[in-house]
Amino acid sequence: MKAIITVVGQDQVGIVATVATKLATLKINIVDISQTLMAHNFTMMLSGEWDATQLSFAAAKTALDQLGQQTGLTIHIQRQELFDAIQKL
Repeated sequence: MKAIITVVGQDQVGIVATVATKLATLKINIVDISQTLMAHNFTMMLSGEWDATQLSFAAAKTALDQLGQQTGLTIHIQRQELFDAIQKL
């Protein structure tokens, strides 16, 4: 399965490491990543992929929602095909 994950929030030490560690725990491979910091606001977008027989999209979403709550970040995950379709509109 392929997905686009976005992370937004107040800048803090270790955001990339925290998200990457969670993705590694879930066995989600980071294929591409971009991040920026503007006026203390952190934004990251990444493309991830994993074996859908090992981890459902719903389970990945739940885990990332929980991480967002724990860290005070807004984390969204969207299936790659849906993201691509929206970008074509």
